[in-house]
Amino acid sequence: MKRIAVYCGSNAGQRPEYAAAAQALGALLAREKIDLVYGGGMVGLMGIVADAALKNGGHVIGVIPEKLVIKEVVHEKLPDLRVVKNMHERKALMAELADGFIALPGGYGTFEEFFEVLAWSQLGWHQKPFGLFDVSGFYQYLLEFLDHSTSEGFIRAKHRELVIADQNAENLLARMRSHRPPAEVKWVS
Repeated sequence: MKRIAVYCGSNAGQRPEYAAAAQALGALLAREKIDLVYGGGMVGLMGIVADAALKNGGHVIGVIPEKLVIKEVVHEKLPDLRVVKNMHERKALMAELADGFIALPGGYGTFEEFFEVLAWSQLGWHQKPFGLFDVSGFYQYLLEFLDHSTSEGFIRAKHRELVIADQNAENLLARMRSHRPPAEVKWVS
């Protein structure tokens, strides 16, 4: 994996563990020579993960819609900032650039972006790995819900296996690197 798209909150959240995890992930990606692809903001966990990657010598690619390019939101110190027309173009470009996806804690935007690329994988449009960085159990209820949806017959077991979750950034990255999609999933190029 040469590039990972990270989806995360434009807020820092209530717990200091969230910011610490974003810093750790940014630093880890830089150490591992993996480019960070993210939403281009300087606020919340978005800014923290980008700053940590930059501080540790990593390459950061920000992808931001024109309407969000305002001084209070856009990260002005990025070496590679790509301005697109809208959120649809942002999501498509981030998915195209990335070799894998990680969701840190976040809100609606984080969930929506993560689940959209996950659905694209389920449809066979790509076979890139997905990781939920389950900081302080943030994603435990979501993981339980995914298991429930699987047991109720709405998610196939082979598609449930596409989501990797871990509470440790190094372990998550290692598991994503070694993850292979189930043989039964047929990919469309």
